[in-house]
Amino acid sequence: MKKKIFALALALISILSLSACGKSAASAGPVKIATKPMTEQYILGEMLGLIIEDAGYEVEITKGIGGGTNNIHPAMEKGEFDLYPEYTSSGWVMVLKHDAASVDDATILDSLKSEYQEKFQMTWVGLYGFNNTYAVAVRNEVAQQYDLKTTSDLAAVAGELNFGGNPDYIERADGFSLLAETYGLEFKSVNDIDIGLKYQALQNGDIDVTNAFTTDAQLGNPAAGLVTLEDDLHLQVNYFCSTVVRQDALEKYPELEKALMKMDGLLSDSEMAHLNYLVEVEGADEKDVARDFLMEKGVLKG
Repeated sequence: MKKKIFALALALISILSLSACGKSAASAGPVKIATKPMTEQYILGEMLGLIIEDAGYEVEITKGIGGGTNNIHPAMEKGEFDLYPEYTSSGWVMVLKHDAASVDDATILDSLKSEYQEKFQMTWVGLYGFNNTYAVAVRNEVAQQYDLKTTSDLAAVAGELNFGGNPDYIERADGFSLLAETYGLEFKSVNDIDIGLKYQALQNGDIDVTNAFTTDAQLGNPAAGLVTLEDDLHLQVNYFCSTVVRQDALEKYPELEKALMKMDGLLSDSEMAHLNYLVEVEGADEKDVARDFLMEKGVLKG
């Protein structure tokens, strides 16, 4: 009889405990997520939302905030948002006002964490794995014809090739001119092409080389037949993606940090590019794309 009473008491305690946890998670209110106005961020915002919901919390996502970092960070400081996906060099340069080359990749996350904690009571949780930085892209047949694997390989054959890039890349000091100077590139021609048309021009053969971002949707398009060349002289600053989160949010939602760490090392450059392609080119819904990927990786269960 005593054993039955004891068992019933344990069961009651367990039920009350679960009920209290449920109420606690609900009463804490939604975790507020912000994203920048770009496909990649919409997908990442949905991934974060799904993972956080899976941890038992409500989620509120505000997508496509104009101005990106310049407007999201001040809103984070005011407590309007709890977290958002951010890129290491964006935080380092745009928020902390440091020189992009003043810290190496091995220490940048630790440096970002310590300075954000000290100045803003925020931190960075995990690194997603991909690096959305500048790259040089060529058609596959051009890469094969000239045996191009690295950007340095371009130097010997650039005089036979036409470069086309969006105007802001060609005009900015750390864009085309720095690329050409660093790698000794003198192209047959250099053309201004609208950012929305350059991949079409590349595929049509109007140009042979263009500037890209490593997670651009067209680089994830298997039918495009494009190749990115290795930045073997390490010219480009790295933009690794992570989650910036307010310290008080981590305290308010005890399971939040554990949930966010599920994004750590989850995505490669090519995987992120492919997800961008599914949304931008094939018209898939970003939440569906995010959920399918998380299920494929075993982060979410069916």
